[in-house]
Amino acid sequence: MRRLILLFCLLTLILPAMDVLAMKKSPAKTAIVIAAFGTTYPKAVDSLLAIVRDVEVRYPKTPVQMAFTSNIIRKKWHGRAADRDYRKAHPEVPEYFYRIKNLLGTLADLQDAGFKTVIVQPTLLTHGEEYLDAQAYVDGLLSIQTVKDHWRPFEKIALGRPLMGTWGDKHPYAEDLKNLVAALAPDAELARSTGATLVYMGHGNEHLSTGLYYELEELMNRRYPQVKSRIGLVEGHPGFAEVMEKLKRDGNEKLLLKPLMVVAGDHASKDMAGEEAVSWKSQLAAADFQVQPVMQGLGDNPEVRQLFLNHLQDAAAEAGIELR
Repeated sequence: MRRLILLFCLLTLILPAMDVLAMKKSPAKTAIVIAAFGTTYPKAVDSLLAIVRDVEVRYPKTPVQMAFTSNIIRKKWHGRAADRDYRKAHPEVPEYFYRIKNLLGTLADLQDAGFKTVIVQPTLLTHGEEYLDAQAYVDGLLSIQTVKDHWRPFEKIALGRPLMGTWGDKHPYAEDLKNLVAALAPDAELARSTGATLVYMGHGNEHLSTGLYYELEELMNRRYPQVKSRIGLVEGHPGFAEVMEKLKRDGNEKLLLKPLMVVAGDHASKDMAGEEAVSWKSQLAAADFQVQPVMQGLGDNPEVRQLFLNHLQDAAAEAGIELR
């Protein structure tokens, strides 16, 4: 009897220690999070899903999750969850959209499932407000210190850079801009074939240097001199008034109007191509321009999606994270 009691006591001491040892020796479970602003438009959903599909094809053994950073958009999808008619009418929308979480919630779910290593790849264009917030979340989680290291929520979290790059010497943003300009070749060719000026409407950001979009416009005009390219923003500079002034000076009445956004969602449908008098299309038409809106987001362009994948790969390599 005493031997049984002694054996039981030894097991209660040894087994937890074995669990901790196994946790230390076993490779960290790794996942990828695609962090998008999101969209409420079912027709625009595939632009985001295409990015996820590309990542899944490249890394078939690494789980991929999506997060929406917009509170309003998440609440919209959550509100649709109980609407059976809506869900039946939109089979293109994946089930997880109806319970989609923000970046922190998605990371918490992964941590709860045992994932200790995560690469977060935002589908953002710039090193602006949304990116700065994502960086703050990542830094905050990595700063957590526990009494025992193996109880830290994460071992590594890597944050990929946005489409137009980040500030710093590690990855000069000018190279990312050049790569983006190269990926936009189909847009320039479509404008050239129709004899139109290529006009992009971006969103913009108040926490961003105003020079970035001017630089992108200049690079577009250098690379595709046979096509005049103009870029304006919903918020910030260059604004619509500046674009209008340039277009009048250019003297070409034909315009190809496209969103410089990952999805052709709310802003593209209303602010850019809407029927209201304040939309870009309506204002340009009122100024006697012939406007052809193209409702395709950057996520519809496979070369642009490849740039996001490249940034994800860079982030993983720099953090020493193996993706399979």
